Amino acid sequence: MYIKYFSYSALFLCMSATVQAESPAVTKAAASLPTLSPVIPLEIAAKPPFSLESLQHDFDDFSWQSFIALNWPANADGTPNTMSTIGQKTNQPVVWLHWKESREIFLPDGVKPPGWDQSNNVPDVCKSIDPKSIPQGTIYLTQVGKTPNVLDESGEPFTTGPLIDQNGLYTRYEILTNETMFNFILNNNLYSKKGQKQFNADVDFTASDSKTGQVGSIMLKASWIKMGGKFDATNYYTTYALVYNNPEEQHGVKPACTLEQVGLVGFHIAHKTTGEPQWIWSTFEHVANAPTQGESASLSAYNFYDAKCTDCKVNEPPARPWDPANPHTKPTQVERVIPITADAKALNASYHAALDAVVPGSVWMNYELVSTQWPTDAKNPTDPTGVPAPSFLANTTLETYIQGSVKQTSSSCMACHNNAATTNGNFADFTYLLQRAQ
Repeated sequence: MYIKYFSYSALFLCMSATVQAESPAVTKAAASLPTLSPVIPLEIAAKPPFSLESLQHDFDDFSWQSFIALNWPANADGTPNTMSTIGQKTNQPVVWLHWKESREIFLPDGVKPPGWDQSNNVPDVCKSIDPKSIPQGTIYLTQVGKTPNVLDESGEPFTTGPLIDQNGLYTRYEILTNETMFNFILNNNLYSKKGQKQFNADVDFTASDSKTGQVGSIMLKASWIKMGGKFDATNYYTTYALVYNNPEEQHGVKPACTLEQVGLVGFHIAHKTTGEPQWIWSTFEHVANAPTQGESASLSAYNFYDAKCTDCKVNEPPARPWDPANPHTKPTQVERVIPITADAKALNASYHAALDAVVPGSVWMNYELVSTQWPTDAKNPTDPTGVPAPSFLANTTLETYIQGSVKQTSSSCMACHNNAATTNGNFADFTYLLQRAQ
């Protein structure tokens, strides 16, 4: 059963309930293990008795269901391949890689982006690469931070900077939207400053509706590292990418482009639902990203941590100047500040077991849920963030330098994104994406 609620103080009032139909290709690992399905969940599956802890578990389960569905093998049109199962073929294209990346939506001079089924041209800086050498499904990666111009953002309210992996190379980022969110931006001309000025209202993206079965707006943030060197590609979900340095986004760098195999290390899902207008924020990481402060390092090697570097400053941005063209930069020493809870660890183990049951040694077993942030009181009249739980949430690859539990300083998805505005100052519905409009 799927239950919607709007206040923690009214948890025991069941607002509504619906049953989600299972896909024909639903794969059950075992009766005692989670069901792996290509169906994106539309609301949480709350199980009584209700408590803050039980609801956190339900939202975390919602996150894992979402992760499975989004990383399900995809058909050529981006729909889930119901004749296959997650992890069945190594590194085959998955559902979310068919979504629209921000570079494809917010074009120079506010030009209208191509439709959902159309692709933009290869970036100019990459046109020297032989098209025949570019595998089908290759993505484009230019960002070296959560924001496209991180190299110039010295005035940011939060500590920021690029993230350097153990090979001494810059981590790359991308932000994508699903078709529902893309169509809202396109139909309301929010892809340009001119269009936003004409819209001239607070933005209210379409929410998922479990009654109608409508999938609402979903936004993703992904972080990638180049394979090779200290990184064995068999331990990551990988794809090929045209990795390029774009002076239009990173002033001061020279244009360059290379075709690389990259591995997924961070995955952030924001999903707007009817019961959670502040969105549900789910964050996943590769299990080898970084150890947790105060805990013994459980792995011999990490993506962003070196146990032998005893004098490395922890969670500090690299020294300037920042230049992704450097063949080697001193790696960032990263530690997780807020531990993953025991319940989340148990849920991770349960989903790993389910993945292993359907595809032994599945690469997706190398990814874990950190946590899920959700509104405990979505209609709170004095707190537009909906009194989020947990209060703080950080991905070590996406909020590396603002981890912690200090209000107004540490990472909190809802608290931060509640300040998001369009280019003309209207509320942007918890996303800074619209500020990329030209």
